[in-house]
Amino acid sequence: MKEKQTLWQPILLIAALGYFVDIYDLLMFSILRIPSLQSLGLNDAEIATQGMMIINYQMTGLLIGGVLWGILGDKRGRLSVLFASILLYSLGNIANGFVQTVEQYAWIRLISGIGLAGELGVGITMVAELLPREKRGIGTSLVAGIGLSGAVAAFFVKELFDWRTCYFIGGGLGLALLFLRIGASESGLFKQIEEKSSIVRGNFFALFATPKRAMTYIRCILIGLPTWFVIGILVSFSKEFAADRGMVGAVDPGFAIMIAYAAISLGDIAVGFLSQALRSRKKALFVFYAITAVGILLFFTAESPTALYTACGVLGFGTGFWAIFVTIAAEHFGTNLRATATTTIPNMVRGSLVLISFFFTRLQFWFSYSEAGLLTGIVILCITVWAAVQLEETFDKSLDFIEE
Repeated sequence: MKEKQTLWQPILLIAALGYFVDIYDLLMFSILRIPSLQSLGLNDAEIATQGMMIINYQMTGLLIGGVLWGILGDKRGRLSVLFASILLYSLGNIANGFVQTVEQYAWIRLISGIGLAGELGVGITMVAELLPREKRGIGTSLVAGIGLSGAVAAFFVKELFDWRTCYFIGGGLGLALLFLRIGASESGLFKQIEEKSSIVRGNFFALFATPKRAMTYIRCILIGLPTWFVIGILVSFSKEFAADRGMVGAVDPGFAIMIAYAAISLGDIAVGFLSQALRSRKKALFVFYAITAVGILLFFTAESPTALYTACGVLGFGTGFWAIFVTIAAEHFGTNLRATATTTIPNMVRGSLVLISFFFTRLQFWFSYSEAGLLTGIVILCITVWAAVQLEETFDKSLDFIEE
């Protein structure tokens, strides 16, 4: 199929706004963790432990949904998955506005997580398949850059409204987005293989059919680990890290998340243009890994809330490689498995927060809270760099192929 020769496609705007709502809803619990759990009667210690439990439920939902929507995206089409996932997480977030117990909160975040898992991977798959190969890195970066600003919007909504109303707004935005999707077109590459009954589509286990494909899949997951370590551990629990080091002055994790995501949004746009300038996905990744390492150092040496917020900004910019990371995943797999891979991989990264938080918690038996966080970060960066080195360069790669 001949690729379109312009960067602008309607799916670019649709995917960007969809990801905006996705991030708004995904980060809403982290931003509302303290006020919402205080409203349910929890003390500071319970907020820390129960908050981590609820985040783990949400991330487990992302793992389940990543596999579900990815398979359906290759079997039934990209658009149908976008509609279904948006509907589920919209209804889930509306339900979150009515919770009365921690248990209800956790289970509804699990359901919302399942819904949230379908938006990014399928959206990036469609953008990558519809844009010309030499421009898709910029296109996917614009989607992520615009979309990630949803976290900034979430913070300001939190400042203006009660926590329950914030969830209602998120659900309403999702339902409104469904009407925008009505005029969207299905990917031409998917239509081509949909007509060929002999091609197996959406087989999750086919990602592990050969050792080479399995290792490629695993490495595509590992290169994204720093993103959710930074947001899910360092930034979300910045208040606890500050308290552990005896920092003077209040630290608001909601404000820290807003700063981090504003920087992530800028980073995601910058990494696309850097990748274009270097004509390399991998070189751009390594630059941003280096910035992340600097951010981790600043985070654990910060002596004031202002310095900590500054570190969160550097960390955010450094981990603003989400779009390129997901684009790399899309470029490694054929059309018959692309949605499965591209949807499951980012959600495996999000879901990896469960294992990362377990590792972080175990380290606290032998080290302080901050020391455990720093050691966790060092281990993750080492694993990530190793995985990135092993992957092939995919810049300017044609996506018109299938997996046998």
